[in-house]
Amino acid sequence: MYVYVRVKFTLALILSGLWTLTSIYLAIPWYVGLSARMYHPLPALIVLGLAIIPGWAMSFMIFSLLLDRRPKYVEKPFVAPPLTLLIAAYNEEDKIFDTLMSVWLQQYPAHVRVVVIDDGSTDRTAEKVMEFIQQHPTTGKSFELIRHQENMCKAAALSTGLETVTTEFVITIDADSYLYERAIENLARNIVLGPKQTAAVAGNVLVRNSRENMMTKLQEWDYFHGIAVIKRVQSLYQGTLVAQGAFSIYRTAAVKRLNGWPPKIGEDIVLTWGLRDLGYRVGYAENAFCFTMVPETYRQFFRQRKRWSRGLIEAFKSYPSTLVKVRMNSPFIWYNLFFPLVDSAYLLFFLPGLIAAIFFQNYLIVGMMTVLLLPLALIANGLFYWQQKRIFSEYGLKVRMNPFGFFVYLLGYQAIMAPATVTGYLSEILNMAKKWGTK
Repeated sequence: MYVYVRVKFTLALILSGLWTLTSIYLAIPWYVGLSARMYHPLPALIVLGLAIIPGWAMSFMIFSLLLDRRPKYVEKPFVAPPLTLLIAAYNEEDKIFDTLMSVWLQQYPAHVRVVVIDDGSTDRTAEKVMEFIQQHPTTGKSFELIRHQENMCKAAALSTGLETVTTEFVITIDADSYLYERAIENLARNIVLGPKQTAAVAGNVLVRNSRENMMTKLQEWDYFHGIAVIKRVQSLYQGTLVAQGAFSIYRTAAVKRLNGWPPKIGEDIVLTWGLRDLGYRVGYAENAFCFTMVPETYRQFFRQRKRWSRGLIEAFKSYPSTLVKVRMNSPFIWYNLFFPLVDSAYLLFFLPGLIAAIFFQNYLIVGMMTVLLLPLALIANGLFYWQQKRIFSEYGLKVRMNPFGFFVYLLGYQAIMAPATVTGYLSEILNMAKKWGTK
């Protein structure tokens, strides 16, 4: 039986609201105990940040996934439009050749113009691009190189490429990514056959170097288990919040209305929110797979997640009106507004509270209310895994066995990520100097 999307949204909102009301009622004794020992508003911030807000988010995701019964994907015929593909590259001499090869191997029935913008690289990135162009004849695709004399930033590089785009649609991929078979076609099919107001579609980005070490194994689960599922639920409600630069397609005219990618740390999220502000829709193509390189050291990871969280604050600062422009994906916008509170509460209260509970049997902060979130988290992660495994099976991919990484991801990933995100929020709120860079 088909259920309208708005009905699913309403049911998920009501059910998660009832869960939240129950949580608030159960948290009253905890709040009273905290109030007797702490100055206000700390007790309220702790209860909200550690239990109520995360609990609502998880319950909303669970109910949304349970209600998400989309018709089986049927490939419809479409007229493939010519495309322009932009690759901003900075010091990617070790990866750019493979990235271009993955594009060259794509079977796409129309012409694809590939433009690499070398953003002032100090290594042999430009030479590697020219080597590839010389070694690979044009087969429905053409390859070009544009060079910046100095490193400007990824947004500037993409905007330089955008100035040369004459096709209706433009795709961006990272210079260290690798496209899975038919990725370009599936991404283009989604935007061409989608609603007319669709201005961008995010691809399904997964981890390419997941076997390197524990750091990459954890991120494998984050991309596979967290980011992809969140984008799926957001797309269910007609609005993915980030068309990531790593692999997305855009309507060229819509991007040019915003004068290209903004010179921000989080250029992709700010651009996406700008498209939303203009009234456009952003979709998600779960069958357009792209594998990207993720940070292999904690220092690199810290810098990346700091940049991402800073980009979120940039988006709010650039488009504050998005909070009052109500759509079905507005709950995700509102939840993002509480990210600084949730991450700060985890870092400043939960982790110290966990130490106090384990070593000193002090359960003031980490007690029954926080423990009650564990079953909810297990249910949510079980649904996430089932959903993603099903999608992988449909397209000939297998979930790599990584049980220890999954165990550490469930118990410790937030602990290593929170310092980076909180630093990013504070950096942007305090308008600290911005430093672009790479992963």
